[in-house]
Amino acid sequence: MTASDEPVLILAPVGGDAEFAAAILAEERVAARICRSLAEMVAGLDGASCTILTEEALLAEDRQVLADWITRQPPGSDFPFILLTLRGTRPDPRLTEELGNVSLLERPFHPATLITAVRFALRGRRRQRQAKAYLEERERTAERQSLLIRELHHRVKNTLATVQGLLGASARSATNIDEFYAAFSARIISLAKTHNLLTEDYWQQAQLREMLENELGPYNDADGTRVRLDGPRIELVADLAVPTGMAIHELTTNAAKHGALSVPQGRIAVTWDVRHTGPDRALLLDWTEQGGPSVRPPTRKGFGSTLLERVLKVQCQAEITFDYRPEGLHFRMEAPIPSTRTVPPY
Repeated sequence: MTASDEPVLILAPVGGDAEFAAAILAEERVAARICRSLAEMVAGLDGASCTILTEEALLAEDRQVLADWITRQPPGSDFPFILLTLRGTRPDPRLTEELGNVSLLERPFHPATLITAVRFALRGRRRQRQAKAYLEERERTAERQSLLIRELHHRVKNTLATVQGLLGASARSATNIDEFYAAFSARIISLAKTHNLLTEDYWQQAQLREMLENELGPYNDADGTRVRLDGPRIELVADLAVPTGMAIHELTTNAAKHGALSVPQGRIAVTWDVRHTGPDRALLLDWTEQGGPSVRPPTRKGFGSTLLERVLKVQCQAEITFDYRPEGLHFRMEAPIPSTRTVPPY
């Protein structure tokens, strides 16, 4: 048996029992500490593995403080005591009842008998702690599973509503079935990419940079100068990540059809940062295009801009602006960042 961080306490203030027991345990490399009073022993119980004590030590003092400590033990804890009695005498029944988890050892005792009793007590205490740790982990797992199920229900409900909105809006903006199929499929694929990032963290958070790279990566050149991404690492919770991912897709699609990505010399710069206002945080995102065809304000709102306004403003309480500069579109978004995770991280 190796030394333990939690020693065996010994309370035997009369005679040489304490020193004898401590010497026996030292030979077996069991950490032990001799206590000179009941109060000292009780003060050390929280950090001990078991206690060896004599009848006379208990009968000579007020045991209420010990009884209170035994009563206050948390569920699953049953601290072991080894009570040293005199050979040929009957132990005081009050003591065995008060101590609860107690083993009796007659004096004078053989060293092997004491070691056996201590090993038995330590093994029982170790099993108690293992059982407690197992039950606590089971409880945490059950709680996490319950949260995951609730998050799944919430996410599926939101996703179905999003798909329904995409379906209706894509159908209204399309002039033929092929156009509808292409636009609707692209938006569903974009939604799936964001969900793939979320499922890597139990549908909790997705990295903004990865979301941007998923959409803009295919348009970048070999040296990475056509699309520039610049901002700190930030993870968005699901309720902000999904609308933001849809916004990035719509901006990318518009740039590829009509903006900077529709010509070889076009460039896009996306920058973002986090603004702190006390405990609150907000995402600041700027999308700037240049080098594409000359831009003019649209005569009517298209599906993309309508979607961005409805989704980002309603779902995320975001403030958004479109600036149709001749040299290229500039889009800016400021959205509160929810900080609470539904499911604790593993």
